[in-house]
Amino acid sequence: MSSRRTLRRSVKLLAAFRVEQSDPDHFYGLLAEDAAALVGDRVPLVGALVLDVGGGAGYFAKAFRGRGAHCFVTEPDVAELSWRGEPPDGAVLGDGYRLPFRSGAADLVLSSNVLEHVARPYDMLRELARVTRQGGHVWLSFTNWYSPWGGHEVSPWHYLGAERALARYLRRYGRPPKNVLGTNLFKVHVGPTLAFVRSCPLFEVVEAGPRYHPAFARRVVSVPALREVVTWNLELLLRRSSAPA
Repeated sequence: MSSRRTLRRSVKLLAAFRVEQSDPDHFYGLLAEDAAALVGDRVPLVGALVLDVGGGAGYFAKAFRGRGAHCFVTEPDVAELSWRGEPPDGAVLGDGYRLPFRSGAADLVLSSNVLEHVARPYDMLRELARVTRQGGHVWLSFTNWYSPWGGHEVSPWHYLGAERALARYLRRYGRPPKNVLGTNLFKVHVGPTLAFVRSCPLFEVVEAGPRYHPAFARRVVSVPALREVVTWNLELLLRRSSAPA
C-alpha cells in the first residue's frame, strides 16, 4: 500500500474536502477510487464478494466493481441510498448492528466513515466480523472526534465543546447541521479503537494508519495523545480470524 501513499495523493484528497458539498460526485468518487486502489493492493478483488456497509449512493460499490468485485450496498437510510436518484444496483436496507446477510457471506466488508455515526461502534465491528468469512478481510475508516474534522460541519469549533460549536453553527446558518453529536454523530477515538481490534479474538490487524497521510507519516498512530489529533481519519485493514462470531 505504501507506494501509493505519496504527498501528492494526500494533498489531492484533503483538497477535495473543500468541494464535498458543492461537488459530491467528485469528492466521494475520488475517495472511493483511492480506497479501491489501496485495498486492491492487499486483497484479491476479482470475483470477490464485497459488502459495503453504510455505502449510501454506491460510490464505493462502483469503484470496487471496476476492479472485478461483486459488490452489494447496505444502508439504513432510504434518503442516503437514493439522493442521486435511483438507489445503486445491489442495494438493500440494513442496520449495521444486524446486517441482512448470512454469517461468513463476504470475502471483504467495507465501511468508510460510518463508525463515528453509530452509538455502539464496537457492536457494529463485531457484526462486520460476523458477515465476513474466516480468512476474509474488513476494511474500514472513521473520523475520530479529536481530529480537525471530528465535529464534521461544526469543525474546528468542536475543540471548544460540542454544545458551543453547535450554538455557533445555529447562529451562523439558522439551521442545525446534518451531523449532531449524540444524535447521528458520536465520539470515537483512535487509541481505544486500536485497543479493541487488537484484543478482539475476531480480528487480526493487518494494517492501521491515518487514511489520508503519506507513507512517512503512518507511524503517528503509535504515539498516544498526538494520534488523536494528527491521525485525522483512522484506516484499518483487518483479517477475520477463525474465532466464532
